Parts: sequence; structure tokens; C-alpha cells
Amino acid sequence: MPTSAPGPSGTDLAEAAIAGDRRALARLLTAVENGSLVAEAAMRRLYPAAGRAHLVGITGAPGSGKSTLVAALIVEARRAGRSVGVIAVDPSSPVTGGAILGDRVRMQAHAGDRDVFIRSMASRGHAGGLAATSVAAATVMDATGFELVLMETVGTGQSEVDVAAAADTTVVLEAPEMGDEVQAIKAGLLEVADIVVVNKGDRPGAQRSASTLRTMLVASAPRAPLDGRPWPKRPEILVTTATTAEGVAELLAAIDRHRETATAEARDRRRIARAEAQLWAILGQRVRLALAAPANAATTGALIEAVARHQVDPYAAADRLLTALATTLAAGSADAVRR
Repeated sequence: MPTSAPGPSGTDLAEAAIAGDRRALARLLTAVENGSLVAEAAMRRLYPAAGRAHLVGITGAPGSGKSTLVAALIVEARRAGRSVGVIAVDPSSPVTGGAILGDRVRMQAHAGDRDVFIRSMASRGHAGGLAATSVAAATVMDATGFELVLMETVGTGQSEVDVAAAADTTVVLEAPEMGDEVQAIKAGLLEVADIVVVNKGDRPGAQRSASTLRTMLVASAPRAPLDGRPWPKRPEILVTTATTAEGVAELLAAIDRHRETATAEARDRRRIARAEAQLWAILGQRVRLALAAPANAATTGALIEAVARHQVDPYAAADRLLTALATTLAAGSADAVRR
């Protein structure tokens, strides 16, 4: 439930973060992750200033080298004088619910660079590879002046496609000789990829994996356009070795090229998808909070128990809860629920 917290207001934190105060930025991102009222106030100030950064999603199966590649991309971007924000989603601790911080450990070499800001976020059980607040955190980094924002997913396997709705460019990593080509087709990862990277290019089979992926993309391409509109261009396939930075400059160039060559229609689709994802996430959270609030808690609890006992089906229970929520909102208690 959003809560107020002692200390600077959301507007004050937003202004300080825009001015370059990294401590304020860190506090603001914590507020965003916790869903506090401070974060809501800050976002009202920051949101109009966002929309300039290039948001890049980095996803793929565990072991494909996402964190190492992100670290190499930071080096390449900084060499070009670009500021970089990183949102690295880690698995949640089963004890505290916080991020395990493995990604931040790997990127520690950049900790002293004021033009690099790395934030580890806990997935907290959110499916799809991102944390529920990842898009809001990316918006904060965008509004506070970072030119390139890299969003690294948690790396849990075959369900990490949410990043495509959050990013301007989606990079999917594969590792050679792991059978990931078939898994990528099954998971739909190649359908959301703008760039596919076979990392660990120094391993035997890397070029063969890249060739297999190219063949799969050709074979799986539709034969005719949909509703008279051309299908999206097939993603580029690149080979990198993140540990030596081989191919990383080419990858950054491909990322930039994807943004520069995107049509206005494609950019609009991405923006709408991102806005839709944000709104549904916020609405879902507020509906849950409202139904758990004192005015509805007894009804919610009773219906959950009735569903568990197979006395009420879940669809009927959901309808009753929506009716209860409508009554609560009509009574003007929505603001009280949020507090």
C-alpha cells in the first residue's frame, strides 16, 4: 500500500535528481520500488521531462552473459561520451524480498562514474523478467538526463517478453551449444527481438548457432503481409564475446541503428505499449489495494475462502469484488484506500 515517508517531498527529490544529485536519485528509485506516495508526487514532476532516452531491453536465458554484456555496453557508451542508466532486475531474496544484487557486483567497476547509475531491483515474484516498477524506474532515469537506459531482465527462462513493451529496442541473448535456439522459438523471444546476439562468441559453435538462428528466422517468417501492412523487419543477428568486448561496438551501433531507422508508426506502437503496460500495472495495484482496504477486506477475505472451498467459482467471486469496489469508489473513499 502506498505510504508517506519522512524526509524530502517527492517534488523536492525530483528537483534534486534532475539537478544531478545521485543520492536523491537513489532515494527516489527506492520510493518508486516501494510504491510510496513520495514516488507518485515525484513522477508528476518527472513524467513530462521523460521521453528522450533510448530504452534498451536486454533479455535471455540464464547463463547467456547478460550482465557481462551490459557492463561491456556501458564501457562502449561511455567511450562515446554518453550517460548510461542501468536497471538490473535480480531474483528476489526469499527472506527479505530484496534483490540479491548479483548484477551490481558484476558492474562495480563503474561505481565511481557519475554518468553511470546502476540500480538493482528485486523481481518480487513478478513474471515476465522485469520488476513491476521497472518501467517507472526507467522513466525516472530518462527524466533525470540519462541518454541510454539499459534494462536487464532477471533471466529466469522462457517468460521474459514483458521487456518488449517497456523498451524502444529489445536485445535477446543466446548462448552457443545450449539448445537456446529452439527455446527462443518456443518462448516467443525471437518474435519480440529487434536484435539477437549470440554471446560467448569464443566458444565452439557460436557461428553455427548464429547461422541456425538466421535460418529459423527465415523459415518462421510469414509469407504475406497482415491487413496490407508489411511485417516488421527481421532482427539482426550478431555475435559478441562480452568478456573481451569483441563485437560490442557493433552491437551498440546496431542498437542506435534500430532507433534511427524505426518508422514513426513503429515508435508510436512502442510508446502506446509502454503507456498501456504502465497504466494496467498501476490499475491492478490500486484495485488490489482497494479490495484489501478496511472497507472491503472482510468481503475479500470471505470470497477468497469461499473460492478455496469451491463454494463460489472464481469468476462469480471476481464479479462480486468488482461490485464491492464500485461501491467503495462511489462512496468517495478511493483516496483513503491509497493512504
